Amino acid sequence: MDDKHMQIGEVAARTELSLRTIRHYEETGLVVPSARSQGGFRLYTESDVQRLMVIRRMKPLGFTLDQMRDLLDATDRLDTDSDLDTSERDVLLDRVREYEQAAAEQVDKLRVQLSRAEDFAATLRARLRQDTPTPSAVRS
Repeated sequence: MDDKHMQIGEVAARTELSLRTIRHYEETGLVVPSARSQGGFRLYTESDVQRLMVIRRMKPLGFTLDQMRDLLDATDRLDTDSDLDTSERDVLLDRVREYEQAAAEQVDKLRVQLSRAEDFAATLRARLRQDTPTPSAVRS
């Protein structure tokens, strides 16, 4: 087997995605294995792993499968289509910019949520310290 190809288990370990999730992304057309072994096993390349990492990063930001597909299509075309004219390239870059802006907005919202969650956890810790007897008080 070509050492540039990885089986799904190795890809799952590298991406921290389950086998089921990777297969789901294949079924939806987001990531298609680059090859199959003689035994029919899915074989992935480093490029496939990078594609899965993009998807993994988009998911917690609330992007839909269609949005993931759209962004991947735009970046694939920018990466592989050297015959793009200037206007086509600009349209694709605008699409990528829109996703970057949406991601930045989601990150800001998540920072606010994280801050509130940290405040809440700190409030609970303070409450527990207040209501937990100190060792010296227990002995008296």
